[in-house]
Amino acid sequence: MKYRTEKDTLGEVRVPFDAYYGAQTQRAVENFPVSRLRLQPTFIRAQAIIKLAAAKANIASGRLNKKIGKAIIVAAEEILTGRFSDQFVVDVFQAGAGTSQNMNMNEVLANRAIEILQGIRGDYRLVHPNDHPNMSQSTNDTIHVAIHIAGYTEITGCLLPAVEKLESALRKKSYEFEAIVKTGRTHLQDAVPVRLGQEFGAYSTMIGHAYDRIEEATDRLRELCIGGTAVGTGLNTDPDFRSRILRQINKITGYQFFAAVDMFEAMQSFDPVLAVCGAIRTLVTSLRKIADDLRLLTSGPRTGLGEIHLPAVQPGSSIMPGKVNPVLPEMIDMICFHSLGCDATILAAAQAGQLELNVMMPVITYNFLLEIEILSNGIRAFTEKCITGIKANEKVCLRFSELSPSIATALVDHIGYQHAAELAKEALDKDVTIRELAEAKKILDSETLSKLLDVRRMTEDPAYPKKQ
Repeated sequence: MKYRTEKDTLGEVRVPFDAYYGAQTQRAVENFPVSRLRLQPTFIRAQAIIKLAAAKANIASGRLNKKIGKAIIVAAEEILTGRFSDQFVVDVFQAGAGTSQNMNMNEVLANRAIEILQGIRGDYRLVHPNDHPNMSQSTNDTIHVAIHIAGYTEITGCLLPAVEKLESALRKKSYEFEAIVKTGRTHLQDAVPVRLGQEFGAYSTMIGHAYDRIEEATDRLRELCIGGTAVGTGLNTDPDFRSRILRQINKITGYQFFAAVDMFEAMQSFDPVLAVCGAIRTLVTSLRKIADDLRLLTSGPRTGLGEIHLPAVQPGSSIMPGKVNPVLPEMIDMICFHSLGCDATILAAAQAGQLELNVMMPVITYNFLLEIEILSNGIRAFTEKCITGIKANEKVCLRFSELSPSIATALVDHIGYQHAAELAKEALDKDVTIRELAEAKKILDSETLSKLLDVRRMTEDPAYPKKQ
């Protein structure tokens, strides 16, 4: 490999000759050979948006030479198209705050701008990574802001639409299954009847509530500490820089970001990200509950509950012919476990900030965006390949509801709890239904029994008869 020699404040560094990054990035590559994990493309895009907006704001203030600024703008726009993606090479586990990541972006922009200006990569007399792409900025505010921009973009563009489609698919199933009566279960034991549509309606409502919580929390990500530079004082920025760069960021993204009310709090704290993670955690809890319920309801097909059929999307065993497994709910469970791991990392990292800065931003970034990505993609597949194709086994549902000894509950007001409990125990011992035993014992007249033991009637909430 051919190399060029660059200098930074610590001395000379050999950099791959064709690389657009420079000395500080190369030092990071050598210092942090940890995981081969890199910060996500959506974060790189957010960084490029900030640098593009900053160049325009600095040109407008007269601080940045127009010729240099325009070259940086072109370079940033190229990065936004996906060009130079192979040049962002710093490991996720890097220097605190993301200084190496910020300099990786600054060096790529500087070297590409140098090329545009007919110079040679590494000749920072034309465009300097610190002086020009990083003008009026620091790692401390730009990395923090990039987290907000990337997170807001991915949640509003990917996660929330996926959650909305899941909620809609579950709601449609609740309508489709509205007439199907089945036994309810509490403590995994037989309980009074419910309708399959009521179960799926509850799932839909859970996901709808999760959507609302995430949407509300995500709105807090619109608050940016841009222009706070190192500690929140805005040192080395033009008085109008903050308003100018915000206008440019909003123009590029199409969103309405705004300046933090307290720049010092915004730079020290990751509370907005934690609020979003808390809302996502509730979604994860609901997803796990739904996925595990589906695994139980589809268990069998001969020796389990078998009340529903999930779409068969792939063979389930390399040794047992004909076996089909609930692979999409299993996938969702694994995504949820990983999401909770991301959440735990973010929480620990957010608690690790001291004084004017939380330096754990790179690991917060990676886990925050990874959690959003796997949930978005997983929920979309779960909805399309599983939920929309669920079928009910109506005969099994009805048979189980009639067999459940818990329907003796409907007789309590007429024969008392003690008598009903004895009836349920005897029916279970004799392996007969409550209806069969009650009729044989003639504990009530047949008309009253038929009315009380109508399992459909038991599923109707007297407070909302019209909604049932």
